[in-house]
Amino acid sequence: MDGEILKDLVTREMPFGKFKGSKICNLPEFYLVWFKQQGFPKGKLGMWMETMYEIRVNGLEYLLDPLKRDQQD
Repeated sequence: MDGEILKDLVTREMPFGKFKGSKICNLPEFYLVWFKQQGFPKGKLGMWMETMYEIRVNGLEYLLDPLKRDQQD
């Protein structure tokens, strides 16, 4: 998996909707599941959301922990 994509997940924010302003990595699972069923947005946002969906359903959130820590420093 591309490290830049993982970095984007912890730095980029949702630009619209109920969770506008939330980091992509912090979007709730139910929201990502809904988009999976309805269709992810086009472009990078959709790719980030689909990647976050796959990370969540496969229990791989730990991959983001070091990047989240780096953002706090």
